[in-house]
Amino acid sequence: MHDRISRQSLRDQRSGCDAPLYDDRAANYEVEIAENGYATPGRCAAALARFTSDKSAPILDFGCGTGLSGLALKLAGFSVIDGMDLSPEMLGEARKKDIYRTLSVVADTGAPVIPKGQYSAISAMGVIGSGAAPVHMLDNLMHALPRDGKCVFSLNDNALRDPAYEARVMEWTDCGAARLLFREHGDHLPGIGMKSNVYVLEKA
Repeated sequence: MHDRISRQSLRDQRSGCDAPLYDDRAANYEVEIAENGYATPGRCAAALARFTSDKSAPILDFGCGTGLSGLALKLAGFSVIDGMDLSPEMLGEARKKDIYRTLSVVADTGAPVIPKGQYSAISAMGVIGSGAAPVHMLDNLMHALPRDGKCVFSLNDNALRDPAYEARVMEWTDCGAARLLFREHGDHLPGIGMKSNVYVLEKA
């Protein structure tokens, strides 16, 4: 589920949540993304680490793909990481990294089964956006968190062109259901000049 980049057009990211398509591209995904530099996982992991006192607490890497996001979390000091993705083949690549405590497949239904309160932090790096996971996925992730739980996620420039995405973030903060701890616009895929916003929300 994690920032699928088309060979034909790197700017047209994740043209749809199609698990078989992701399965077919799993082996080449990291080569494609490395050619253009993928800065968002490192930025997300560093932002979450800044607001996390106990990095040994379990964290869910939702839409973990081949594990680049999990690797970033590990390098930032997180030690117990579970991964979820809709592509079994992507998870197969992630498993080779020996980063995750557990890896599980989620159905492509828009409503992932995440045990409520099980994780004090959830990451969704490069997961929510135009042609990818819909904006209401943020609601699903936030509802799964306990009070004071944190969600780190990104919205790339394609998503930011649609005001609905940032509006959903503000819906959480404006009513006091969450606190915006961090928001920063920076590199996403510098090789093609694409940037992203990284956010950390804390559930109230």
